Amino acid sequence: MATVLDSVRALFAPASTFTIDAETPADVVARETLLDRAMGADRRRKSSEKIRRNRVPAEGLALVVRDRDGHVIGTVRLWNIEAGISPEGNAIDALLLGPLAVDAAHEGKGIGGALMRAAVAEAHRRDHGAVLLVGDAAYYERFGFFAEKTAHLVMPGPFQRDRFLALELKAGWLEGAAGMIVASGRKLA
Repeated sequence: MATVLDSVRALFAPASTFTIDAETPADVVARETLLDRAMGADRRRKSSEKIRRNRVPAEGLALVVRDRDGHVIGTVRLWNIEAGISPEGNAIDALLLGPLAVDAAHEGKGIGGALMRAAVAEAHRRDHGAVLLVGDAAYYERFGFFAEKTAHLVMPGPFQRDRFLALELKAGWLEGAAGMIVASGRKLA
């Protein structure tokens, strides 16, 4: 059975200089180095990082972009979270996207957009209800992320309200969601 990643590979394979693939354990050092270069040393102090700390990404939702030589030039991960509670008092399962980064030498080639579309499509294929992130609204709105659905949600620690965005993969998934975002994914062994 073909996956979303197979479709993305096929879409970009003929004329592209990159492929999107599942992250492997061998990619960890290259991914961390890329994130340090792209986001700086302060990246580990962000509220989103507190949620991700000592957790494993959501099943099948750690993706990398490789150049023709197989080097990691882009990365994104999605993490299991509880996006507050519903009006009925139930925890709302969702995903937290991030960080997303592309090597500076490869910016402007559509890699970040392709990576976002692949990540969202794979999350949808895996039957998740919503994806949240903290990022530049002007960039992420083109993928359907908006601040309205996070109006009554908060991150643990400081965050900029206008950069706290959500995309519902299932209509109404975040309706009435309120409260603190907390990690719910598997812990590192």
